[in-house]
Amino acid sequence: MMLDPDTPPYPERAGERTGWGGLIDGARGLATCRAAERHNGLTLAVVADPAAAYRLCRELEFFSSGRLHVVTLPDWETLPYDAFSPHPDIVSDRLRTLHRLPAITRGVLVVPVRTLLQRLAPPSFLAAHSLLLAVGSRFDAHTYRSQLEQSGYRCVETVSERGEFAVRGSLVDVYPMGAPRPYRIDLFDDVIASLRTFDPDNQRTIDQIDAVEVLPAKEFPLTADAIARFRNRWHATFDVDVRRCPMYQDVSQGMAPSGIEYYLPLFHDRLASVFDYLPQDCLAILPNRLDDAIDAFRRDLKHRYESLRHDIERPILTPDALYLPTDLVFSELNKMRQVVIDATQHRVEFDSQPLPDVAVNHRAHQPGERLVAFAQAAAVPILFTAETAGRREVLAEFLARAGLRPVETADFATFRAGDAPLSMCVAPIDCGVLTPAFALISETQIFGARAEEQVRRDGRAVDADQIIRNLTELTIGAPVVHIEHGVGRYRGLGTLAIDNALTEFLTIEYADAAKLYVPVTALHLISRYGGADEAHAPLHRLGSDQWDKAKRRAAEKIHDVAAELLNIYAHREARGGEALKIPTSEYQHFIDQFPFEVTPDQRRAIDEVIADLTSPKSTDRVPKAVFGERLHRN
Repeated sequence: MMLDPDTPPYPERAGERTGWGGLIDGARGLATCRAAERHNGLTLAVVADPAAAYRLCRELEFFSSGRLHVVTLPDWETLPYDAFSPHPDIVSDRLRTLHRLPAITRGVLVVPVRTLLQRLAPPSFLAAHSLLLAVGSRFDAHTYRSQLEQSGYRCVETVSERGEFAVRGSLVDVYPMGAPRPYRIDLFDDVIASLRTFDPDNQRTIDQIDAVEVLPAKEFPLTADAIARFRNRWHATFDVDVRRCPMYQDVSQGMAPSGIEYYLPLFHDRLASVFDYLPQDCLAILPNRLDDAIDAFRRDLKHRYESLRHDIERPILTPDALYLPTDLVFSELNKMRQVVIDATQHRVEFDSQPLPDVAVNHRAHQPGERLVAFAQAAAVPILFTAETAGRREVLAEFLARAGLRPVETADFATFRAGDAPLSMCVAPIDCGVLTPAFALISETQIFGARAEEQVRRDGRAVDADQIIRNLTELTIGAPVVHIEHGVGRYRGLGTLAIDNALTEFLTIEYADAAKLYVPVTALHLISRYGGADEAHAPLHRLGSDQWDKAKRRAAEKIHDVAAELLNIYAHREARGGEALKIPTSEYQHFIDQFPFEVTPDQRRAIDEVIADLTSPKSTDRVPKAVFGERLHRN
C-alpha cells in the first residue's frame, strides 16, 4: 500500500522500529512533521550534519505553520581538538536548547550525528549556574559580578555580544546566552528598579520586562572549586610540565582560553549526553545507515587524536572522554520508538514523487510553457513558494505573464484548508514535491538554483580571497597571519618525527628568528596578509602582546570609523530623495532574456539598487545616476 506523507505510521511501543521508504527530499520534512504532530511526546530527529539540521528545522516550521515546537542542538562547528572555541552564538543556542528541553513536552529536537555522540555538561550544571532576576528583588552588584565571572561572562566597557556584561554605577548591562537582546538592570540602592531590553548598537531601550533568567556563558563553570577540579584532573590525566602548558596556566588564573571546550571532562564530576536531557517515550527519526555515519566520524576523530596527542604543551583527552561509544548510543536509541528513513527492510512505502521539469526556458518564446502545462494537467492544488516577500512579487509577476494567477496564502496550513487550485506564500523551501493531496513548487525549481556564497554563522560573508586552501598558494618568504600569533613569514613545509611518526608542518618565522610549526591539518588557522605592501609587512614577536595590541587598535579604529559613518548616514536619512517607478514588464523581459547566471553578489547589488531607486530616501549609490536616467528615458 502506498501512503501519503501526510499520514506517516510510527511504532506504538518503545523499542519497536518502523521504516519509511519512497520519500524524496521534499517529503521527508513533511512526514517528520506529521509524525511529530501525532506523537504525544518529544520527537528526536537525527540528521547527517549542521546544514541538514538547519534545512530540516526550516521545513518543520513551514509544514507545521509554526504550531510545532522545533529546537535544535547545534554542533560546535569546530574540528575535534581545535585550538579555538565555537562562535558565541552557537554556544548560546546550545545552552538555550539544553535549558528548555526539560520543559518541552511535545515538539521536535533536531540533532546532527556528531552532537548526538558528544558528551555534555550535566543538567544540574545549568540549574546551579542560572541566575533569575526580577523587578523588586534585592541585588548586590559585587556578588552578581562575581557570579557572572564564575559563569564565564566577560566584563567589558560596552556590551555588544552574548557572554558580556558591564557595570556603570547603578546600571548593569548583561547579554545573556540564549537571549535575543541584552538587558539593562537599573538599581535603586540594592533593589532592581527596572529591567529593560536594549539595542547594543545604539544603546536605546526596546522593551520593559519583569524578569529574566541569565544562563551561564560557557558549558563549564569557572568557580574556585571547578578550577581546583580542573587542576587536579589535569595532573592525574597528563604527565607533562604544567609550566609549559598555556591552557593549564590560563585556567589556573580564572580565564577561559580558546579551545578549552575540548577539556570539558576536567571541569565536571560527571558528564551527560543528549539522552539525559530527553523525557520518557521519545520518538526517534533516524537516517538510514546511522552506524556508518558514526563509524566515519569516529575514524576521523581517531586520526585527529593520533596526529595531535603528542603535543606536550597542549595535551589532549582521549576520544572516549569526549564522545559516547557507538554501542551506548544505540542502546539509548533502542529504548525509544524508532523510525528509519530510507530503510531497506520492514519499510512502509510513501507515494511522494519528484516534480517534472518545470524550469523556465529563457530562450523559448513562452519561457514558462512547461510550468503552465504541468499546472493545467495537475489534479491536485498547487502551492508556489518564494524565499522572501520581494522574491514572491517577482514570482507573481512571472506567473501572471504566463497566465497563472495564484492567490496569496498565509502559510501551509491555510493552503491545505483552502480550496484554491493555485496558491503562493513565502517559505524557505528548496525542493518541492508531488503527493496525492497537493503539489509544492519552489521558486528554485522554476528559476533554477542560485549559487550560494559561503556565509559565517553571524551572517557576514567569508572573504574567500583571504582563505588559504592549498599549500601551493604560498610562496617562501610570503607574509602570513596566524589567528593567534599574528604576522610572520612562511618558510616552507617540512616533516618532524614525533614518537616515531612523521607529521607535516608549516614553518612560520617570527621576530628574533623564532619559529612556529603549524600542522597541515590546522591550515584553517593561517590566512593571507591583507596589507597593501607585502614587502613592509610587520613581523610580530612570539609570546608578546604585540598582536593583541594590534587587534585592539584595529578594533578601536573600526569603532571610530563606524561612528563617523553612522553620523553621515543619519544626516542622509533625514533628507528626502526622488522615488522612481520601475518598468516591471520591460525589466522582467530583460531578466528573462539575460543569458548568464547571476552571482549572489550581483543579485544582492541589483536588489539593493532597485530598492534605493524606488525609495523616497536619498542614496549615495553610483549606479543611481546612470540607471535612473535610463529609467526616465524608458
